[in-house]
Amino acid sequence: MIKREDDTQDRRMVGGSAGSAGSAGSAGSIESGATEPLPEAMTGKASSAKAAVGDKPVFTYIASLPQPQRGIAEAVDALAAATVPDLQRAVKWGMAYYGAGDGWCFSCGAFAGHVKLMFINGATLLDPVPPVTPVGMGKATRGVELTTVNDLDEVQVAAWMRQITSVPGIGGTRR
Repeated sequence: MIKREDDTQDRRMVGGSAGSAGSAGSAGSIESGATEPLPEAMTGKASSAKAAVGDKPVFTYIASLPQPQRGIAEAVDALAAATVPDLQRAVKWGMAYYGAGDGWCFSCGAFAGHVKLMFINGATLLDPVPPVTPVGMGKATRGVELTTVNDLDEVQVAAWMRQITSVPGIGGTRR
């Protein structure tokens, strides 16, 4: 459940059910069929979305999110597509991963009340270094927490996306 500004609760869950977050024409729902709330923090997988490489699994993951997380994730995805040539997408550890060339460079995951945009090795590769050190994502990972679409600083985030994709990511060659 997500607490809204007006102190009511949003009962939409990842994967559908009460007040399903999916809409007509969306890419689908999480294949596991499990209904689960968004986690508070990274303590394992961010969701039950199945690991898969490609655009469609990421679009399906994003479509399964409740608002406002869906809108934020859509904005991050659109910015990545406009910024990174030859963008590659995947769902890994229950969130969207992005890269160019070999390996993965940044990820976007929905949590209760926010979306985390995380840059792998951001502490050593980005200037300025993003302010958030996410729990469970590695010592060098840095990112930002976005609670609304308006929190997305497109100029700064696009600069970070270009910087991080200019060097090899983690995970080696995609399979």
